[in-house]
Amino acid sequence: MAMKAKLPESLDQVEKVYCETDILIIGAGNAGCFAAIEAKRKNPDLKVTLMEKAYIDRSGCLAAGMDAINTYLKKGKTIEDFIKWSRSQAGGLLREDLAIKVAENLNAPVEEWEEWGLPIKKNEDTAEYANRGKWDITIQGESMKPIIAEKVREYGCEVLNRVVATNYLLKDGRVVGAMGFHVRQGKMVVVKAKATIIATGGAAGIYKPYTNDGSDSHHQLWYSPFNTGAGYAMGIRAGAEMTTFEMRWCATRTKDFTGPIDTISVGYGTPMINGKGEKILQKRYAEWGGETAPRFIRANAPMEEWMEGRGPCFMDTTGMSDEEIKQMKNDYLNERPTYVLFLAARGQDLKKEPIEIYGNDPYIVGGHTASGYWLNSEDWSTTLPGLFACGDVAGGVPNKFVGGCAAEGLLAARGAVEYVAQLNGEIEIDEAQVEAEKARIYAPVFRLIEEGDGVKPKEMEERMQRLMDEYAGGVHQFFRMNEEQLQYALKHIKILQDQVKYLIANDLHELMGAHEVIDRLDVAEVLIHHLLYRKETRWPGWQTRTDYPEKNDEAFDCFVNSTRDPETGEVKIFTREYEQIVPGDRMKPN
Repeated sequence: MAMKAKLPESLDQVEKVYCETDILIIGAGNAGCFAAIEAKRKNPDLKVTLMEKAYIDRSGCLAAGMDAINTYLKKGKTIEDFIKWSRSQAGGLLREDLAIKVAENLNAPVEEWEEWGLPIKKNEDTAEYANRGKWDITIQGESMKPIIAEKVREYGCEVLNRVVATNYLLKDGRVVGAMGFHVRQGKMVVVKAKATIIATGGAAGIYKPYTNDGSDSHHQLWYSPFNTGAGYAMGIRAGAEMTTFEMRWCATRTKDFTGPIDTISVGYGTPMINGKGEKILQKRYAEWGGETAPRFIRANAPMEEWMEGRGPCFMDTTGMSDEEIKQMKNDYLNERPTYVLFLAARGQDLKKEPIEIYGNDPYIVGGHTASGYWLNSEDWSTTLPGLFACGDVAGGVPNKFVGGCAAEGLLAARGAVEYVAQLNGEIEIDEAQVEAEKARIYAPVFRLIEEGDGVKPKEMEERMQRLMDEYAGGVHQFFRMNEEQLQYALKHIKILQDQVKYLIANDLHELMGAHEVIDRLDVAEVLIHHLLYRKETRWPGWQTRTDYPEKNDEAFDCFVNSTRDPETGEVKIFTREYEQIVPGDRMKPN
């Protein structure tokens, strides 16, 4: 076990470590790893550095593995088919220019993963990948993250493990690297870079989970609890343009253990039923496609049943065969093994008792919805020069999932390599900015030393999560919200933002927790502004406005975007027009 580093007793004792690289990638998850590999393939002479707050072998959303790749262009499927399907799943709103390029690169990283050793199930008669729905293929993905981590090393990339990124380095409006601290050693780390790729994932933990019972159960989430919105927050503070935060990801999950239900519904065709045994989607959502309804409808349906007195709700496993149930449990072992243990502990016979389901706490995650940085479709650059984005932190392309996030890693890397090739001169940084960030990073440590008391990160996190849950459409409010609730949430989130000056940290991990709650608060503020601006209900379940229950295409058939002024902190909300490239009804998959 690593020894706990001694905390500095004064700001002067904080050691600063400087690094210089050609391309800095913040976040060594799926997208970040593929970006690093692609950058070295495009130009092996470039120095490529990954900054990862955990350890690359088991970090990011894929840390524990997956049981499927949810987007893959199978034989007979076209890019146009993919755009139509994804567009309808997102309620008709996505960046078609970005989505087309993602689709063009969708299969390559998946097939490469298999070459590197990822087990992908195949049909015995055709040798093609085994289907799990129209766009899904079945994998045994427990080892998928170690596989790409090893490839990163083989390509000669530098990895800075255990380094928490806190803010970008800026010079004349351009991103020239990032700053942070080592969570084991306590040193401040400053990385100068010709180009920077942000790949930190989305934001979990903004809302109170329904499993929060007063114990330390806040990690019982569906989305990675260590993805705290840091990449969003750093961009927000620097003035980057963000898009579609109001398209939250709220999903129906196995109750109490928040496992995915696609494993059951898509993989084995089991219907969603209520407490009366009625097939919910077929009975009440036929106009949305029944069992193939968009994901936001499938999130909303069980919550409606509960509100109208027909809960609890289930995935009906009683019609499955013994072999299917055995295989389904094996699938869960590749992604949510604790759920299999839960079923075993209860002695639950799934042929007699179906699996209970419920909604999860909302997440901001650009791999499932369209939330994230607004991108240039030519090179995956953000509105901040020198900064590129990929994966869950990148906006505009919902339903890209694992394969699409990997594809975006390739696209962002290509853009960054081209950007570096056009640069001349040395990387210049502002030392005054570095000193100011050092003071900001370590303030919770010295506040505890000097004042002896303050607010612990966990205490502020719990207050934030309760505010967001009760007033900004959390799971305990069945994902519903109105103007007055949102205004209340915004007012009190701003109070919390002002109170970060009271945060304290006893050790380096608590210091990391302090910056995670600061980042979450900045994301929460922008999210509320987006939710307030869209005065309609475009995605029931994801974004249900009880005071504006209908969709309003005349006013809101567009992207809602935002920037926050780095000096004043004022959030500006505006819209960008939808550009349709693939013809057809945007709400229909075909």
